Amino acid sequence: MARRTAAFAAGHACVDVYQGAVAALVPFLVSERAYGYAAASGVVLAASLLSSVVQPLFGALTDRREMPWLIPLAAAAAGLGIALVGADAGYAATLAAVALSGLGVAAYHPAAARLVRTRLGDGHAAMGWFALGGNIGFACAPLLVAAALSVSGPAGWALLALPAVAGVLLGRAPGGRGASEKGSDGTRSRSAGAEDRRAFARLSLVVVVRSVVFIGLSTFIALYVRERGGGDTAGAVALSALFAGSAGGTLLGGRLAARWGRVTTVRRAYAAAAPAVAGILFLPLPLAYGCAALAAAALYVPFSLQVTLGQDYLPTRMGTASGVTLGLTVSVGGLASPLIGAAADAASLRTALLPLAVLPLLAWALARRLPEPPTA
Repeated sequence: MARRTAAFAAGHACVDVYQGAVAALVPFLVSERAYGYAAASGVVLAASLLSSVVQPLFGALTDRREMPWLIPLAAAAAGLGIALVGADAGYAATLAAVALSGLGVAAYHPAAARLVRTRLGDGHAAMGWFALGGNIGFACAPLLVAAALSVSGPAGWALLALPAVAGVLLGRAPGGRGASEKGSDGTRSRSAGAEDRRAFARLSLVVVVRSVVFIGLSTFIALYVRERGGGDTAGAVALSALFAGSAGGTLLGGRLAARWGRVTTVRRAYAAAAPAVAGILFLPLPLAYGCAALAAAALYVPFSLQVTLGQDYLPTRMGTASGVTLGLTVSVGGLASPLIGAAADAASLRTALLPLAVLPLLAWALARRLPEPPTA
């Protein structure tokens, strides 16, 4: 069980490297290819738009039949798309390349999250480790991109495909042949309990708001720090602090849920996120780094909890629930990035980022009416 949990978590890390890589490439695209803020955020949009639309569809497909072959295929597509950005065949080709990567990410999350819940038991521990793997991939992305781009020519961009190779190999292993949908107690973990569609719809809104905040920060925080005089290195440090905080928040989420319950933990985390995001925008740079880590931790405490909540609200459609709660969490926020970029071009980057300090309070208000479901 521990080996399969580790394989799922490591595979998730290999795939989510490419979610973080899109944001990490934004400063490069601005400085080396002379993209404006709106054009650069359009690249994030291309990675997110297709992913946001098709992830629930992939989730519905995995509810109808198991498709373990989809996991390694998705990892390959995620890596290939990012590597193709290096071809520099024009803006349209760059958009197509990151869209391919986004499609791979979209295919991966519902299938993998459903297998985690049905094959590794119904507790939150396995989902927490799975989510942590994705967060580690996010956190490693800026370092991987910086290392790859330090190598001149196509070889540097080819390095960005290496996590995908590992993801393909890991994706062939975790489920095992002939594995059944059983939890750790040997019983079927997929419940035939009643669905709570109203609660799931409200939870989906919370996920969307959270995604806008985190993806907005991850897209623009390096540029914001550089604009304040921090330089390229300081921007990379801020982005790494943001991603590292997300890993800590994921581990903390399970512990807090055991003490307070999932819904209460989700509410309190969003209430804490608002002042942390404001600190990034208004405090001096050394303190802003700490606020970036705190904001990410607060935004990621609910990460795995929202996945299991969604699965318990829709216990007979775990793939669909995973496609929305896990998939949209890491993609739909990119839809708002061009609006932030356009506002930054028209006014200033700080002005464009101000709404991100208020949106966590909206997520808190929406989460106040979420019920605590019985576990599946």
